[in-house]
Amino acid sequence: MVEMTVESVRINLATQQRVVILKATKQERYLFIWIAHAEAYAIAVELQGTSSPRPLTHDLLKNVISELGANIESIVISDLIEDIFYARIVLDVAGRHVEIDSRPSDAIALAVRVRTPIFVDESVLERAGVALETDEGQALSKAEQRRDKIEIDQDNLDAYRDFINTLDVLDEFGKD
Repeated sequence: MVEMTVESVRINLATQQRVVILKATKQERYLFIWIAHAEAYAIAVELQGTSSPRPLTHDLLKNVISELGANIESIVISDLIEDIFYARIVLDVAGRHVEIDSRPSDAIALAVRVRTPIFVDESVLERAGVALETDEGQALSKAEQRRDKIEIDQDNLDAYRDFINTLDVLDEFGKD
């Protein structure tokens, strides 16, 4: 397992699609997960340190878990099947270990609220993660590094970098 933090929530202005970018805590590895507007908003609101006059869905879930005497220990992005990410919310319920199936976006929105660790299974990062080569600053996916074992075309790296730079960071409660 690799511990990660939420680096940012961004929006593609052309398509209006949102993406949460996770960054490994001890290395230059990233995971991009495309998410729905509501979850992007919920994550961005919490990251910006603002609050809503009424509880959002993830605030409600956090409060219910707390009132029932459970503690959220971590969330785990555990699998990637047919381009769909899977996650688990790991709870301690009166000393009993409980794992709840979740969409990663909901689990991340909950994790930022309770400031609990976010872990990604190494196999998920191998297939979908992006590593930045610190000596050249070039983005290479681990899967590409293993599969191809050839020099990556600089034009492709430039195109990838240009695409990421077109994504805007969400500000003011998810509005760009």
